[in-house]
Amino acid sequence: MVAFAKVAALLDQRRTGYSLPQAFYNDPEVFAFDLEHIFRRTWLLVGFECELPTPGARLALTVGKSPIVIVRGRDDVIRGFHNSCRHRGAELCAEGHGKGSRIVCPYHQWTFDLDGRLIHAGRMPADFDKAQHGLGAIHVETAGGCIYACLAEEAPDFEAFRREAGPMLEACNIKNAKVAATVTLVEKGNWKLVMENARECYHCAIGHPELAVTFPVLTKRHFEAGDDPRLLAFNARMEAAGLPIGPAEGEWWQAARFPLNAGMTSMTMDGEPAVKKLLIEKEGGDVGSLRWTSEIHSFAHATADMVFYFSSMPTDVNETVVTGKWLVHKDAVEGQDYAVDQLIELWDITNRQDRDLVETNQRGVNSVGYKPGRYSDEAESLVQRFVDWYCHEARNVVTGENRPFVPTIHGAAPVAGGVCALPPPADETEGSPASLT
Repeated sequence: MVAFAKVAALLDQRRTGYSLPQAFYNDPEVFAFDLEHIFRRTWLLVGFECELPTPGARLALTVGKSPIVIVRGRDDVIRGFHNSCRHRGAELCAEGHGKGSRIVCPYHQWTFDLDGRLIHAGRMPADFDKAQHGLGAIHVETAGGCIYACLAEEAPDFEAFRREAGPMLEACNIKNAKVAATVTLVEKGNWKLVMENARECYHCAIGHPELAVTFPVLTKRHFEAGDDPRLLAFNARMEAAGLPIGPAEGEWWQAARFPLNAGMTSMTMDGEPAVKKLLIEKEGGDVGSLRWTSEIHSFAHATADMVFYFSSMPTDVNETVVTGKWLVHKDAVEGQDYAVDQLIELWDITNRQDRDLVETNQRGVNSVGYKPGRYSDEAESLVQRFVDWYCHEARNVVTGENRPFVPTIHGAAPVAGGVCALPPPADETEGSPASLT
């Protein structure tokens, strides 16, 4: 329980509205705590139903140091299992996609059915009970064509997400998509720095000039319309078209539809669709983007022509694997309806720019001169939500409690029952948040 004591002490040092104490970003014990107790406690967006189109199709990936496999059964039900043989623990399925009528261990050929039952184990004694040696199941849920998994014994509530965000996802037609491209990057940074970077656009005007052409980099939080006539007109148009806009959010997720910059209909280098065969044909494809997140590791944007999915998975205290996937309509033909290089160009450039920023951030955080700095309530409210959520989950683990997370809108009055953290010093004053120029 050494890590528990260390994490508890660090949480006690934490100041509301500030980046975390240094050890949260570079201490191996804290990293081990994160893998064991944070990544296992929440829902992860691990893939899409279209990646498992037929019975026997499977997708294997690793969460921290735990390999898992997602499988479509003969009954068309999607299930998840620990990707570890019940004989001596060998990894069953290689990372990535595969297909087969059975899951066969490459080590000693123990064979499992698609529902996880052990159906063959050679040379075992007469009293061996196959029924007691099925694959270890993990929680799996689907919503709007997306597949979510959780490795906890008891998973957090999923129904609120299905109820509130599900209709928003259904409108994106993801069930009729296919994965057109996948790009993986290794970033030399702690996973929290990767996700802090992914939760704000404070850096976008300068750090991502290509993205700034189409993405509204100066918007706040969930792209609230306020009294902006263009945003209000967009919201009314989407409502008339039957496209839910939100925003909606729960303990571990957020979702909102928002307009792109004026004249832009997709997140591409020029704002024009990269795919001729659209996923959403309403409004001629001028439907902005639906952005949704799983707090701990992912975000996704669904425009009319494509879905872009970003996932970060920690592999070491200062190393994170970032995976980007681009989905297009299942009937879109490469070379005719889209070109892969054009499809991925904007987000691939953005991800590589972010990798450089995260690695720069990590090198600075490792300095003996590092001290937690103040977040901008205007530009980094979702970073603060992520950090609040992480600290809340960590506090629940070290205290053995199970308090629900209540987000605080930073810059406004704190929400009762919110995250435990030390307030800023009474004599400290803050200037107004810097604007992006």
